[in-house]
Amino acid sequence: MASDYIKNFGFPRWGEYGRDKDTQALRMCDYVGCSETGNHPAPKSPGSKERWYFCQSHAAEYNRNWNFFEGMSDEEARRHMQDNSESSDAFAGARTFEWGGAVDEDGYTSTEQAAFDTLELEATSDQDAIKRQFRKLAKTYHPDANRGDPDAAERFHKIQSAYELLRDKSL
Repeated sequence: MASDYIKNFGFPRWGEYGRDKDTQALRMCDYVGCSETGNHPAPKSPGSKERWYFCQSHAAEYNRNWNFFEGMSDEEARRHMQDNSESSDAFAGARTFEWGGAVDEDGYTSTEQAAFDTLELEATSDQDAIKRQFRKLAKTYHPDANRGDPDAAERFHKIQSAYELLRDKSL
């Protein structure tokens, strides 16, 4: 009976303290002297899969002081910025049709003009023409129809993005 009382602290019907909760491991902040939990990963160095784990305030401090090119010579940094590999150019390649800025005399942004160019259309094209041209180009450049062409998927993505941009624009 005494052991039941210890397991069931308080009234017996409450059961054991914390019985419904599993213990959770906590990762401590990697900043020296900090006793907060470290839930925010940060890279130890450029290109490394190793991570520091900081609390929110130390992660913010680390990010403010982060310099990707630290330790590289000017030539190495320049080479890395011009590198067309996936690691350095993925962000730039994902910006297919970003904000185009002010409109021109025809009422289109530079992004919309680029979308018309991608679809090989004049800026005066109506929604029906845009849709017909999209379907034609999508069939031509779909990755399933061009399995041997490594650029087909990228071209198809640009066509799809251009169509999505222009389809929502009332012309």
